[in-house]
Amino acid sequence: MEIEIAKTNLSASDIISLLSTETYFELMKIPYPSNQTGVIEKLLSEQLIVKENSNYSITKLGAILFAKNLNDFDTVYRKAVRVIVYKGKGKIETEREQLFTKGYCVGFENMIDWINGQLPATETIGRAFRVDNRMYPEISIRELTANALIHQNFEEKGFPMIEIYADRVAISNPGLPLIVPERFIDDYVSRNEKLADMMRRVNLCEEKGSGMDKVIANNERFRLPAIQILLGEVRTTVTIFSYQKLSEMSRKDKINACYQHCCLRYLLNDKMSNQSLRERFEIKDNNYPIASTIIKNTIDAGLIKEEDPENKSRKYSRYIPFWG
Repeated sequence: MEIEIAKTNLSASDIISLLSTETYFELMKIPYPSNQTGVIEKLLSEQLIVKENSNYSITKLGAILFAKNLNDFDTVYRKAVRVIVYKGKGKIETEREQLFTKGYCVGFENMIDWINGQLPATETIGRAFRVDNRMYPEISIRELTANALIHQNFEEKGFPMIEIYADRVAISNPGLPLIVPERFIDDYVSRNEKLADMMRRVNLCEEKGSGMDKVIANNERFRLPAIQILLGEVRTTVTIFSYQKLSEMSRKDKINACYQHCCLRYLLNDKMSNQSLRERFEIKDNNYPIASTIIKNTIDAGLIKEEDPENKSRKYSRYIPFWG
């Protein structure tokens, strides 16, 4: 997809008119060339454009990342990101909707700011300042949104979408992943490597494989339930939920949170224990059997295993993901 042509038979002036070349050089932290030729040569080297005889063509990569307006490109305009804010927990009533029609690199920061501005927050009044306490970690929203853009299947119909409900945020993209959801936190495969590489190089997302672990870590820091990953027929949806007490979580939610916690500890070169899980769920030490039950259920689900099956002491047992 990435090096396919989005618009052809263009002059150098057309290129600069259609693409936000200033954004490219600004994000890459390199000086803007003193002449048009320098701009064109740099875009050619990145395969954002290609030369065809005496004219130029903009690739889909160049359009999707740096278009001033995606509506100028018939082949990719449907990939503009749509954000919908609902009233309540269902889709019955829409409060507002926003379509972001700039290329992903051009409009990403403004889009993330707009999304975060729609998310619920509580206000704490300190001695001198009012402080907004966000319901969701901003880095999690950022990483999950970037992942949806990077991992979408551009051959499928549909567009990336962020749906904001009273109790959750669902971030989805057209296409199914190339790896199973259980390995999102530790594995990385992208069908759009050039797009992903560019977004990483301009610091719009994390390095390979290090984004989802930050999502999980910040989820735990905010004491949020496990993220949910659902695969539809042609769409992938990742949902982050607002705070819930342990008693309000379903059995499945507890198992998923335990698995994600175990994965995170493993990637930090550590191991999950009854104590670490108690800290994750804010379970008092004298209620350790609650954590033991969650661990057993997660083992029974085939998601984690004992690091040392020969160890007979439950107190000193450590656990690793099923793939560890």
